[in-house]
Amino acid sequence: MSVLIKPLITEKISALNEEGRYGFVVAMKSNKIQIKKAVEEMYGVTVESVNTMRYQGKSKSKFTKSGLISGRTNSYKKAIVKVAEGEVIDFYSGV
Repeated sequence: MSVLIKPLITEKISALNEEGRYGFVVAMKSNKIQIKKAVEEMYGVTVESVNTMRYQGKSKSKFTKSGLISGRTNSYKKAIVKVAEGEVIDFYSGV
């Protein structure tokens, strides 16, 4: 089981990147200590703090020829990681 699922690249998170804070979608069962270790190993930076948030999936419905179809989007957990002063994580290095 991988702790880090994918980095978050949104307008809000990009504004936080200038302050040394980065966002990740992480596994629901992971804790702050596991997230800290995973980021430090993967990107080679020193993590100062980790904040986590859990998001409930939203219910969606649509009308089709066969009638109303309803379901939910996936629930996920988000982590905001603060790295040490002067260190940077570059998500676009492999592109």
